[in-house]
Amino acid sequence: MVVEAEKRTIHPHKFALWVAMASIIMMFAGLTSAYIVKSNQANWEEVRIAPAFWYSSIVIIASSITIQMALRAFKQREKPRYRTLIVVTGILGLIFLVLQYYGFTWMWDHGVRFQGSGAGQFLYIIAGLHGLHVMGGIVALLVTIIRAYTGRIQRYNSVPLEIMSTYWHFVDVLWIYLFLFLVIMK
Repeated sequence: MVVEAEKRTIHPHKFALWVAMASIIMMFAGLTSAYIVKSNQANWEEVRIAPAFWYSSIVIIASSITIQMALRAFKQREKPRYRTLIVVTGILGLIFLVLQYYGFTWMWDHGVRFQGSGAGQFLYIIAGLHGLHVMGGIVALLVTIIRAYTGRIQRYNSVPLEIMSTYWHFVDVLWIYLFLFLVIMK
């Protein structure tokens, strides 16, 4: 009976992650709701979405696939494959941020500014906040990569990697939601 009860409990770090993700969801729900309300005002200005955002969406989906493959390799104790896949995930995360930078540069060059009354304000805030969350994920990935290459894995405890993977999938799904929202609402 005790073993069965232990299986049903959630690791405290996983629980904390789920609470944090719920609060992030609430923040972005509030921002997208405000976008909808403001878009009905007479002086609302529409913006075109940068082409680089389409490419960054593909990259972040690919990174979600590679981190899942890394988790599987870790659980199967395929250390070299795990190391390669976690590094690829980190590189894809950096490419995502670079593409976001190019996307914002394109938008700036096409007259989309923060000031004014329109979608530009929301775009910079929403995508910027998402970018900060991705940067946090990249820092966590960097720690994971360092541990993969410097530490000896004596116990194959997958909890830290499961938490990292869950967060990375979360920022992936969050970006897809935000991107589709912005494309549909334009």
